[in-house]
Amino acid sequence: MTGPVTLLLTTPAPQLLAQLTRLRPDLNVICFNGEAPPVGNLNGPVWGFIDWLLPELSGLELCRRFREASSTRNAHITMVLESSDAEAQRRSLKAGADSYLVGPLTAETVLERLGGRSLSSDRQIKGPKLQLGDIAADPSAQQARYRGTIVPLRPNEFRLLVHFIEHPDQVFSRLALIDSLDKHNAGIDERTVDVWVGRLRRALQSNGAPDPLRTVRSLGYVMDSPAS
Repeated sequence: MTGPVTLLLTTPAPQLLAQLTRLRPDLNVICFNGEAPPVGNLNGPVWGFIDWLLPELSGLELCRRFREASSTRNAHITMVLESSDAEAQRRSLKAGADSYLVGPLTAETVLERLGGRSLSSDRQIKGPKLQLGDIAADPSAQQARYRGTIVPLRPNEFRLLVHFIEHPDQVFSRLALIDSLDKHNAGIDERTVDVWVGRLRRALQSNGAPDPLRTVRSLGYVMDSPAS
């Protein structure tokens, strides 16, 4: 059973905490400014908002440690930047962040990023098992496989895979993919889609699958059906 959403915040302002408690008392909010992610079993969807600058280390390094720790490896990480600097955005995604935004954080931006009213489930997809060639996806189990071998995917990459399997041989623009993930109100841009697609490709290839995704210049991406 999916547990409550866990929200991880670094050095949050007291006013932000009070607003989140008032607006979403069901959230499991954990605040920390240490050098390591929280340990232990974090039930339910986990969302982390990491400040670019922290007292003890950089936000980039903490983001990398989030990806290495078993408790936060699959968390959705948003880097909170000090400005809309393109290099900072690039470095955030390279360090393992799923997205970024310019701070300071407000309760409104946090709840918008988490999905508003669908926060408790993170709009988790469900449905029958899907198959395209040797690649399979089980939405109910949130699990992907290649020839029976589990392919570890983060939530956004898994949702992309499901979308592509459901619509093979169709080219989708980056904006269309943002819409398919229902992220059009979350401040996600086209550069982030490229990162998600790249991670999906690498995950499939690292588990033996040939790259099924094709980039169509100036248009977007398509997953080709296997040759008969």
